[in-house]
Amino acid sequence: MNFLSQFGKYILMLKGMFSKPENAKLYWKEFMHQCAEIGVGSLGIVVLISVFMGAVSTVQTSYQLVSPLISKSAIAQIVRDTVILEFAPTLVCIVLAGVIGSKIASELGNMRVSEQIDALEIMGINTKTYLVMPKIVASLITIPMLVVLAMGLGIYGGRLAGSAAGILPVEEFDRGLMENFMPYNVTFALIKAYTFAFIISTISAFFGYYVSGGSLEIGRSSTKSVVVSCVMILLADYALAALLL
Repeated sequence: MNFLSQFGKYILMLKGMFSKPENAKLYWKEFMHQCAEIGVGSLGIVVLISVFMGAVSTVQTSYQLVSPLISKSAIAQIVRDTVILEFAPTLVCIVLAGVIGSKIASELGNMRVSEQIDALEIMGINTKTYLVMPKIVASLITIPMLVVLAMGLGIYGGRLAGSAAGILPVEEFDRGLMENFMPYNVTFALIKAYTFAFIISTISAFFGYYVSGGSLEIGRSSTKSVVVSCVMILLADYALAALLL
């Protein structure tokens, strides 16, 4: 029953966001602020993870492909498809669930505990629209961009590691990248990115918006949002792979 109650509150929160903005300029300013916080604020960790993710993929793939019958260009194909299909959308979004999700939950939770949300509602402002919607829309725009960046950097990291470690030359790696490429893989990765972005932003906003108690509950709510977001990302990852592949 507690799950049904929480799920009902979650749906009502999403439904309550859709109302006419009281001040469009103020909402636009908040949206741009969230884009900067979510997108630019997460850029460093995404770049670092992506480069090393591709580099490790190349090294481990070359370690496993020991048969002389398999061309070394197959390493580039495996790294390309692994990064695009799984590492870039799923691994990056799990990390972003910790970075972005905890930030959204703690920010809204702090506003709830300090009664800032109550003050805004007394002023006649729809806090779900003003506080929650910009975070969700900004996540739906910036997180897929970060995933696309992770795809490119992951492949580049694999290319760089292959050349630096003497696994395969750059020309052979580039030739392998072009072999048997399926554009649908990129489309599938973007579908996953948008789905995961929605999961991260809405679940984190829900746990932060409905915090009750003192400042201690903010940390617990932030932890819950990250755990639930990661579990839902993994479940959605399996469901999308079973349905679309």
